[in-house]
Amino acid sequence: MSYAKHMDSIQHLANDLRMACQQVSRRVRFESGSELAPHHASVLFKLLDGPRTPGELAELDRISAPSMTRTVNCLAERGLVDTRDHPSDGRSKLVVLTEAGRTLLDATVQARDDWMVRKLQGLAKDELTVLVEATGLLNRVLEQ
Repeated sequence: MSYAKHMDSIQHLANDLRMACQQVSRRVRFESGSELAPHHASVLFKLLDGPRTPGELAELDRISAPSMTRTVNCLAERGLVDTRDHPSDGRSKLVVLTEAGRTLLDATVQARDDWMVRKLQGLAKDELTVLVEATGLLNRVLEQ
């Protein structure tokens, strides 16, 4: 195979793989039956590592600070997060995951895993083996 054809096939693979990963991710987030909106789950997942400012959360999610403020306010109204005064910056707040937020996040993870298990159960043993190997390869790609 010529270099140009090889690069063309890698380009097609890259596109196909990216699209498949996006579709799986989207479907598991929206079809898992979780009562937690994906953008809300994203914030709660980031708080598992500890409190963060709304600005840090906005930067991590690559959204505007006002959008994140609205999201944090919505999560706080639902009792899923609390805000506290920042210990070293009086102008800022820290967003903290509540026990209710952690419980709902655990239920969301379980719902997403259950959805994926249902999809995987219809596959043959050799297909599952391919997915095990592909998962390892995808994790290696992410580490590069």
